[in-house]
Amino acid sequence: MSIGHTLLGLLEKGPRHGYDLKRAYDERFGQDRPLHYGQVYTTLSRLLKNGLIQEAGVEAGDGPDRKRYAITDAGVTDVEGWLSTPEKPEPYLQNTLYTKVVLALLSGRSADDVLDTQRGAHLDLMRKLTKRKADGDLADQLICDHALFHLEADLRWLELTAARLGRLKTEVAR
Repeated sequence: MSIGHTLLGLLEKGPRHGYDLKRAYDERFGQDRPLHYGQVYTTLSRLLKNGLIQEAGVEAGDGPDRKRYAITDAGVTDVEGWLSTPEKPEPYLQNTLYTKVVLALLSGRSADDVLDTQRGAHLDLMRKLTKRKADGDLADQLICDHALFHLEADLRWLELTAARLGRLKTEVAR
């Protein structure tokens, strides 16, 4: 996810302080990976330098003065371009799990154990996400659905690989 584009999108509703942007980001997108303040201010500095945002005033607070930032026309255009550009589908042709299965076979270890261990980890995470989905709001439900669909695809691959393990072992041995 592009943090810069996300912050720009959040600024489209109106000027905000860095702290407000961090809080809004974390509430909407950062449940599992909240932003660090350093990321926010580094990103804001880059957006300011690139002319995508501008300072919209300074307010005195309990601590240091708080700068408000507003999106510029160039920033709006940038967000529009980002939103209309599809993300590159990632086929994951050489992922770590595949590598572990092949290395287990090459070394004489049990690839079935690798697959079983991974299946257990996937199922555990799926149970946690299903509970989180049941307890969450619509945004949380959508995030969990996205993750669950990916995990389900991984599980199908694990099952298919387990079914073809004999053939794969023969091919790897050559």
